Amino acid sequence: MSFWSRLFVTKNTSPFDFNKPSVSIRERVDALKNLPKFFKMVWDISPTLTLANMVLRLLRALQPLAMLYVAKLIMDNVVAMTTENAPKDYQQLLILIGIECGLALLNDILGRGIALTDGLLGDKSANETSVKLMEHAAKLDMYHFENSKFYDKLERARRQTLTRSSLMAQMMGQAQETITLIALAITIAAFNPWLIVLLLISVLPAFLGESHFNERSYSLLHGWTPERRELDYLRYTGSSEENAKEVKIFGLSNFLITRYKFLSEKFYQDNKLLGLKRAVWGSFLTALATIAHYATYAYIIYRTLLGNLTIGDLTFFIGSFGRMRVLLDNIFTRFSTIAESALYLQDLFGFFELKPMVATPVEVVPFPAIIQHGFTFENVGYQYPGSDRWAIRNLSFHLNVGEKLALVGENGAGKTTLVKLLARLYDPTEGRILVDGIDLRSFDLEALRQEIGVIFQDFVRYQMTASTNIAIGRIEDKENKPRIATSAHQSLADTVIDKLPKGYEQMIGKRFSDGVDLSGGEWQKIALARAYMRDAQLVILDEPTAALDARAEHEVFVRFSELTKGKSAVLISHRFSTVRIADRILVIENGTFSELGTHEELIAKKGRYAELFHLQAKGYQ
Repeated sequence: MSFWSRLFVTKNTSPFDFNKPSVSIRERVDALKNLPKFFKMVWDISPTLTLANMVLRLLRALQPLAMLYVAKLIMDNVVAMTTENAPKDYQQLLILIGIECGLALLNDILGRGIALTDGLLGDKSANETSVKLMEHAAKLDMYHFENSKFYDKLERARRQTLTRSSLMAQMMGQAQETITLIALAITIAAFNPWLIVLLLISVLPAFLGESHFNERSYSLLHGWTPERRELDYLRYTGSSEENAKEVKIFGLSNFLITRYKFLSEKFYQDNKLLGLKRAVWGSFLTALATIAHYATYAYIIYRTLLGNLTIGDLTFFIGSFGRMRVLLDNIFTRFSTIAESALYLQDLFGFFELKPMVATPVEVVPFPAIIQHGFTFENVGYQYPGSDRWAIRNLSFHLNVGEKLALVGENGAGKTTLVKLLARLYDPTEGRILVDGIDLRSFDLEALRQEIGVIFQDFVRYQMTASTNIAIGRIEDKENKPRIATSAHQSLADTVIDKLPKGYEQMIGKRFSDGVDLSGGEWQKIALARAYMRDAQLVILDEPTAALDARAEHEVFVRFSELTKGKSAVLISHRFSTVRIADRILVIENGTFSELGTHEELIAKKGRYAELFHLQAKGYQ
């Protein structure tokens, strides 16, 4: 263990080991490799703003040296004019004061220009990065979104879009102050090179301390990502409108608050321990820096008293040394901050490096304009990543064009997995799915999904207008009001929308002002309208009427039967009264094929379907 590692060793008493993601010096240096990539990303977003910022900062970097030198000349002039019998050249003095005033005004103008370009560049960078994040997330596979580690990575990447907008300003500020430092160092070194060594001694220890504690802070935040997500979830669950009923009925408030207090207190204690150590060591190292600074100050005064320096030189060197110490301190501190930001950038770029496995192939086969033969499952099996259990195995059947196929089975039998495979949200682990004899993986992914309309049981309740909620089924037609109205009529959603104060332009959901919430059944009719809006060759409904009453359910399926003529349809339902409208019924048990046939055929067979049908029928007697 190095001296600095022993000096700052921190004992971890937390049950959450935030030492796990500890970052070595090598890893921190490697993380700096993200900065050129980040600079290029910002440059690509706006070359004009980036170049303008660089020019403004370069001009401002030379300001301190010019100001200090003019101040030296003014001081020497004043001292000379106060000498007995010395000539009084007021004109030269006024010119120097005017120059210094001009430099001060220019410095302010440059500062405001830098602040403006920093702000504009930061906002534009944050916006563009957020868009890229959304675009990339849209390309990733379903299994990514079903993995908690992915959500940790996504959460860290999201935070970078909010917190990294200032990184470019920090990098440019670092370059600006480095140029100023070099200019001042040249003048100091010409006077006495040893002063540069004293300057480093006054700053370096504090920098090493800050670097260490920044790394510890990163490790703490990184290690606590799952717990911070849980804190966000607990905060949302305990105060959201959609959870309020159950929280009150089941008396969950104390449970949620207790858990939140426990996690937040543990994080507070870990952060407090780290903060205390940082404060103590920071004070000690700053004291060393201050002593070194004043030793240099005393040496320059001593040389002035010996007559080696003028009062103007004293002013210049004291000012230069003080400014250099501040610059070095800023540079080291900012370097530590930039290095920490570079570590966090790994989260952002690491997210962008995630690649989808379900993607459009290099050589694309055009999707059939009109499907001729239908969909075929050939010995299809699917195993979720990281699981030993097969969700579906050895599944083979054919879905004819224009056929309505019902999927029946107990919860967890694999019905929804089958639907997701059909929509190519997953690719089979084994076997293949064909359309007119061609593997689904041969088609353009977007073209394939354009021809498949899916409404899942856990459909999304978009906090948008009624019109937009329906148009989501084919969002490119969001301005096609007649099509939206027709889709609403087909799903009975028009009976809901007609009651809304603003009709199709009514905001639904309570998240935004003037929003009107709907019942579960009303939301379901809106969601069903999306399937009709899609007008796809294959329609998939996963428990589409679970929240509807018996009369509305009957009417929906009468219409569904009429409106899907000539289209293939897959229907998942636990209600056998609904299942009977299908042309054939596929029974799935434990993820594999059990029975296939019409309602009458399966009842006559007296197998699993007949057993489930009679069990449900007995419940209505």
